[in-house]
Amino acid sequence: MFVVSKIFWLIGNPANVFVFLLMLGTLLSFTRFRRVGRRLIVFATAIIVFFTIFPIGGWLSEHLENRFPANPEIPPNIAGIIVLGGTINQHITATRKQPSISNGGARFTEFIYLARQFPNARLIFSGGSGSLVDQSAKEADAAKLFFDRMGMDDGRVLYERKSRNTLENAEFSRALANELFNQKWVLVTSAIHMPRAVGVFRNSGWNILPYPVGHLTDGNTSFQVGFHALTGLTSMNRSAREWLGLLVYWMLGRTDTFFPAPGRLSDN
Repeated sequence: MFVVSKIFWLIGNPANVFVFLLMLGTLLSFTRFRRVGRRLIVFATAIIVFFTIFPIGGWLSEHLENRFPANPEIPPNIAGIIVLGGTINQHITATRKQPSISNGGARFTEFIYLARQFPNARLIFSGGSGSLVDQSAKEADAAKLFFDRMGMDDGRVLYERKSRNTLENAEFSRALANELFNQKWVLVTSAIHMPRAVGVFRNSGWNILPYPVGHLTDGNTSFQVGFHALTGLTSMNRSAREWLGLLVYWMLGRTDTFFPAPGRLSDN
């Protein structure tokens, strides 16, 4: 299923679709189907311009990020804190011998902050490799290098290094939670990814408190026109990935609801 999902997104993500339509239209324009080719070029160009002018991607992203409140009140008796990977390039880290963190680095900084706030909580970093072709380098190893350099106690953080996606994050981290699995856990991941992560973890039996970080919107996006080609297409691609992920996970039974909502922690 992991391979299928990777191929599906490679083919179906908006940016690739637009480029494919432009390429196909260009090729057809040199054949007897040139009228069809020109229409494809015009159509693809119009869609690109539309997402460049109107903040559709930002609007879709904001709905994901606003689903769970930032900085939720955390009860003092939490069992542990789990942070998901996806923000560090394990391949560059391995070759350059220093952490290569993307714009999702808030997962790490807030994880360190929470670890200091709750010194008795069990800590888990969950992340292997989401690569379709190279599983040699693991995010967990890159994360360990980062945490070591930040002065974290080497014995506190447990590393789950086999997972390739969010579903496996939830499944494989369970063994590290061990006897504390049924107790209260804080889940740290990017705000845009949190709805899907919450759905998967709840469906896997975790009792979690969502702690979204790394917001990309201010929570009050006004629907203003502009001309931001790179920003518009990037945000559209990012939000489309999460909305499609929510839909597919729900259809496959990996979550019990399409758009998971805030809920109370159980008293376990």
